[in-house]
Amino acid sequence: MNERNEQERQAFDLGRAVGLGFTQPLGLMRRGAVGRILAVKGGDGDVERGLLEMGLVEGACVEVLHHGFLGQDPLAVRINQSMTVALRRCEANAVLVGPLLDGGAGAVAYRAHHA
Repeated sequence: MNERNEQERQAFDLGRAVGLGFTQPLGLMRRGAVGRILAVKGGDGDVERGLLEMGLVEGACVEVLHHGFLGQDPLAVRINQSMTVALRRCEANAVLVGPLLDGGAGAVAYRAHHA
């Protein structure tokens, strides 16, 4: 439990440091939520490298498309309006996401363009 509190504190500190406000792991975002990747911090180097190779890089726009049965694995995510990937929740939790830089209007524009 202590490890999770430390991860949450680090996520909060990163969000405050970049001035974007609230941040959260990708695995905790609701279906339809849109955000920008702030960091990819996997405990295992192989997981982090795999996420980066899939396009989950800092600055990329992400949209949560689908959660598995009863909110379980997999999690379907669209990256930069061009590619959709499926992730296990433990992998998704290694990706820290914050709000789009241009606020609510950006999320509306993102969804309108993609609809």
